[in-house]
Amino acid sequence: MMNLQQFRVLLAIREEGSLNRAAEVLEHGVPTVTHHLRTLESHLRVKLVDRSRNGTRLTPLGESFAEEIEPVLARIDRAEQLVTAQRDAGVVSLRIGSFSSIGSRLLPAAIAELQQRTSVRVEVVEAEPSEVVSMLHRGEVDAGLIYDIPELPEFAGPELRLRTLLDEPYRVMVARDGQLAAHEVLDFEKMSMVDWVCSRHESEASVRVLRRISRGLGYELRELMRSDDLYMIHGLVAEGLGCALTTEVAVDTDFDVVLRPAKQDLGQRRVSFVTRPGPIPAAVNWLGEILGAVAARQEAVSAG
Repeated sequence: MMNLQQFRVLLAIREEGSLNRAAEVLEHGVPTVTHHLRTLESHLRVKLVDRSRNGTRLTPLGESFAEEIEPVLARIDRAEQLVTAQRDAGVVSLRIGSFSSIGSRLLPAAIAELQQRTSVRVEVVEAEPSEVVSMLHRGEVDAGLIYDIPELPEFAGPELRLRTLLDEPYRVMVARDGQLAAHEVLDFEKMSMVDWVCSRHESEASVRVLRRISRGLGYELRELMRSDDLYMIHGLVAEGLGCALTTEVAVDTDFDVVLRPAKQDLGQRRVSFVTRPGPIPAAVNWLGEILGAVAARQEAVSAG
């Protein structure tokens, strides 16, 4: 019966042109290499190798056989590497829940770096933070990217593990050529008649910030539209139809919008990598570490 070691011996002899050098490369003794070669020749009932004073080379039949088995061995080696990488990573595929604005800034670079370390497949499920946390609890995702307000955290407790990636100040996004853009600092006391594009979810961090400030100033927030579609939000603001509360990393520079700070304290948006407590696959830990490094690089670029 043929085996992989016999195939490796034959290819090593072809590559090295010598039984001795083939034995060194394979870290075997010459008798072991000779045994594998003779067993293979006996099975096939052909001579695969010619030995002479000028060295060792494959016979025509040996060359033909080697050409057929070489790609098979290469595929077997790749399969072994794939399984080993997935075994070490703890999973075959990794599902990550993420909201779109930050996910598009952090995840592509992080996934590319992760796949240099492991062959684990990564699937990104787009959802708002509350939906991500629900999917995490149900076991539908392995980890997630979420955001909340540090001083009023929505996601806390022993059932979650959060690793902070970014802390960004909230800003008001306005049309670049609109009246509000002429102000260096906006005052919410004078913005009671401004329309806002808000998230679909009442518990979303930016909505809670806007509600807190407007009610503290004695007026109800005017809503133009509820949407989590970034292109829709940017488009509405760019046309001067309303404003939106966001952070610098979430701004799409292809739109004619600018950010302005406010006189009132808008607080921070905290972006976190979230997992369940207890043992988790190594690939999840690796992705969390990589995301931390990617976020730090982005913060350094923004600060520069």
